[in-house]
Amino acid sequence: MRVLGIIGGTGIDQLEGLEIVDSHTPDTPYGDSSRPVQEGRLGAQTLFFLQRHGSPRAIPPHLINYRANLWALQRLGVTDVVAINAVGGIGEGMRPGRLVIPDQVIDYTWGREHTFDTGVDDTLMHIDFTEPYDPALRGALLDTAARQCIPHHDEGVHGVMQGPRLETAAEIRRMARDGCDLVGMTGMPEASLARELGLAYASVCMVVNAAAGLDNKPLTLDMMRETLQREAAVVGRLLAAVAACGRF
Repeated sequence: MRVLGIIGGTGIDQLEGLEIVDSHTPDTPYGDSSRPVQEGRLGAQTLFFLQRHGSPRAIPPHLINYRANLWALQRLGVTDVVAINAVGGIGEGMRPGRLVIPDQVIDYTWGREHTFDTGVDDTLMHIDFTEPYDPALRGALLDTAARQCIPHHDEGVHGVMQGPRLETAAEIRRMARDGCDLVGMTGMPEASLARELGLAYASVCMVVNAAAGLDNKPLTLDMMRETLQREAAVVGRLLAAVAACGRF
């Protein structure tokens, strides 16, 4: 039996339409998750929701306990994780208000606990990360978005920066040369930790701003929140349809 877990990003403190029935704080070897994991029903499906930044506190991206978050979801029986990420747009067409279901990632982060491999035993976690997002789960998201007539990009390279500051224009130009279409701060090591635990993992990226130097408007949190509020409802509709698609 497949069980769906949703990880909410910036501006997604609650999952629209989720009827909460319980909350859980599983013990993990890595400390506490960002906040208790909510168990609820979205339509006819039971799923689990975790806000990675916590709520009402706001944990910055470089201090999120990614290991505890993924471990907690697995302990609750989650098999498939859809992560919601608020990102800046770099590539052509990646403009504010667009949804992107990325197919690749480039990790620019440093200093984060990025593996469950502690070197204690003889089994090295040399996971295959050629395709960082689970093809079947990505396929379910793409098929559902198409059926629901939700405008989206069906591929993109998600570049993950350290944060919490936003990027310089020169850094964005470098990322563009590297092939990045999107820039965010929370996609890694979340994706690789999920792979180490054997969890199917995919991402839905909400483009909330043009990346630094690509727009003549200043980057402000108010502007990003306005776009987040609009897109949260669309993401909620997509996730409800995915949960009901028969995979879970």
